[in-house]
Amino acid sequence: MARPKVELPPAAALRALADAESRLAVRVTPGARAEGVAIEQGRVQVKVRAKPEDGKATAAVIALVAQALGVAASRVDLLRGATSREKLLRLPPEG
Repeated sequence: MARPKVELPPAAALRALADAESRLAVRVTPGARAEGVAIEQGRVQVKVRAKPEDGKATAAVIALVAQALGVAASRVDLLRGATSREKLLRLPPEG
């Protein structure tokens, strides 16, 4: 059985929620049934299948946000929240 396509918002919508220093706050739901990135009430909600153990969920969040932005995962940095549901990411510059 094939996995459903991941729901991703437009990259411009995600970048619009980042602050002047390209920092994006996200709320994470680990162990979700389906993966996706959504914007709800002006906040970024990221759902990943990975369990919150050994940084697997954090790595999945970074990969999913990078996919939504159309950049490599190595270009998205975790600034804060390695063990928290609330994470702060630095986005790469546009271009």
